[in-house]
Amino acid sequence: MRAALLAITSTAVLLAPAPVPTATATAAAPTVRCPRVPAPAMSRPPRPSPPPAVPAQRVIGGAGLDTRGLVVPAGVGAPPGVTATSWLVADLDTGQVLGGCGPHEYGTPASVQKLLLAATMLPRLDPRQTVTVTEADMDIEPGSSAVGLVEGGRYTIETIWLGLLLNSGNEAANALARLGSGTNSAAGGVRAMNEQAHRLGALQTHAVTPSGLDGKGQFTSAYDLALIARACFADPTFRRYALTEEASIPAQPAQRTKGFRIQNENKLIYRYPGALGGKTGFTDLARHTYVGAAQREGRRLVVTLLGAEPAPKRGWEQGAALLDWGFTLPRDAAVGRLVEPGELTATPSAAPSALVAPRPAGASGPVHTGSGWLWLVTALSGVGVLLLGGGLLWRRRRLP
Repeated sequence: MRAALLAITSTAVLLAPAPVPTATATAAAPTVRCPRVPAPAMSRPPRPSPPPAVPAQRVIGGAGLDTRGLVVPAGVGAPPGVTATSWLVADLDTGQVLGGCGPHEYGTPASVQKLLLAATMLPRLDPRQTVTVTEADMDIEPGSSAVGLVEGGRYTIETIWLGLLLNSGNEAANALARLGSGTNSAAGGVRAMNEQAHRLGALQTHAVTPSGLDGKGQFTSAYDLALIARACFADPTFRRYALTEEASIPAQPAQRTKGFRIQNENKLIYRYPGALGGKTGFTDLARHTYVGAAQREGRRLVVTLLGAEPAPKRGWEQGAALLDWGFTLPRDAAVGRLVEPGELTATPSAAPSALVAPRPAGASGPVHTGSGWLWLVTALSGVGVLLLGGGLLWRRRRLP
């Protein structure tokens, strides 16, 4: 028995490669600072404490993305300076990550969280169905973003979607979360959103409110937002809504309210050639957040921003500048990839391959070892424990 255990231990040691020093252990791979432009001093609430960092989550999409600083392909022009604390640019079709700043750093989402609501509920709801807005739907913070729905009002699901995506209506978010929950509650809708985030591979995302209004423990990352945005832009209905410039909110005679027009608040669709749409967001805590996408010469890119200030450029303008930079990069340039929906949860063996995806050659930024070899050691150790346990049990049965 002892010989068997020694053989297993020796095999594990031989198969497990020596760990490569990480950037925190050596100065060989220093963190490259992200290009930043100075922003006016702002008074803001203290940043919430994110959950403890999980090393496996920080290398989803490739080890090169495990950095608090800048990661870009070698030999390409520097990205423009922005005020965002983290950002990412990726190809919507191939899933290649073209570059980023702290792509796996935690941030608060504000209204870009409505994209997770869309990715979750669009397939569940019939846009032609007419529904009634409830008192619970209207439970939003005073002064927060609202499209103007009224309690007791009857609207089509499509109208509510347009109110959500064009005017960022928080009451529209509550209604859609409730209607698509299967439990007739916004809380049930939030649970479904978190399940969808997990399926998409957005393991750093946790929703507390359907609208993105700040809630304790609510976080996301620039990388996760790209996964969510990719799922949204794969839906033709979402693409149509995201490019809608104006929509009508119908009158409600029973509530004595008149109809009115709303406009899309995402300036990218008016001012950026090839714009596909996206979503803006803001709270005092999150600051300005943004997701935008555009196409050029058959190529579709998405940009995500967290923690930006509106000066000297607004969030959508910072996103536009990063999209311009992304379109100048060669089509094969990449520093990582966006995992596919279900890839991390499909089978137990799917996760390790995604977490330790090889780093593209020439990518700048620190290199951290993945945890793939640990899976092998753990598995072999487990075999040893089983054999040891079996041997002890066999021995006990033979004792008088």
